[in-house]
This record gives sequence, structure tokens and C-alpha cells, in this order.
Amino acid sequence: MTARVAVVTVSDRAACGLRDDATGPALTRAVRAAGLDADDPRVVPDDEGALAEMITALAGSYDLLLLAGGTGIAPRDRTPEGVEHACDRMIPGIGEAIRAASRDEIPAASLSRACGGVRGQTIVVALPGSPSGATDAWAAIAPFITHAVDQLRGGDHAG
Repeated sequence: MTARVAVVTVSDRAACGLRDDATGPALTRAVRAAGLDADDPRVVPDDEGALAEMITALAGSYDLLLLAGGTGIAPRDRTPEGVEHACDRMIPGIGEAIRAASRDEIPAASLSRACGGVRGQTIVVALPGSPSGATDAWAAIAPFITHAVDQLRGGDHAG
């Protein structure tokens, strides 16, 4: 199955040029290695309203939006709120899978607010913001995410 994917790094520092974005390119490589069609990554600041607007604007053009960053508990970490605001419904199992995949090795993974939802026929996923956190989270959801995309396209439940 082919799926169009947008990768967006959510980082105030990367958005204003204070640091290079290593996460977006790493995640894009992982998505492409899984055989999906990912555009070059974008970088945006961690702003709940702007994120919700971006999700709304991009959702119709992509099957999957991967947002890397802003899923912690720091005051500026607002990605989950932007996802919840923009999505029609949430998919709790996505965040659960991401946390479960790394909890044994990284106890602080339980503090992650990684989440997933649906906007129209687009799946929106908020992943951790470090390159390893984002790619590990991708590895946790990659086995089922194309099935989820297929379901939104009207596919049956066989699998």
C-alpha cells in the first residue's frame, strides 16, 4: 500500500534557527525505508493554535501526518493539545503503543503524551521529539499504521 506522509518537527528552537533539525530527517528516512511516500520534513514552533491550523490545512493532502516533538510535560509542550483540537476523534492505542514500546528501557517514557487521532481521512500522530525517540516511536506504530490508513479508506477488517 502507498500512503502520502508529511513529517513535521515541532520545535521552537529549530523553527527559529537556534538548532538544526535532526529529528525530521531521521524520521523521514525511517518512513521512506518502510516504503511510504514521505515529503521532505517541515519545522514549526510548538504553538497549539498554529499546530491545529496546520493539521487542518494539511490533512486533506496526506494519509498520515507525523508530528515529532512537543509531547512532553514542559510548559511549551503543546502538540497533543493541537492534535486533540484539530482531530475529529482520537485513537488512544497509538499513544499506548508508543509508550509501551520504550517503557522498559526508558522509565520516563511513561511521561510521554504521544497520541494519535483522525482528521477526515488522515491519521495524525504526535511522536517524541528526539531523533531516537521519534524513530523508535515510528517503529512501534509502523506494523499497524498502514492498516489504519486502509481502514480510513474504507478497507475491511481482515488482517
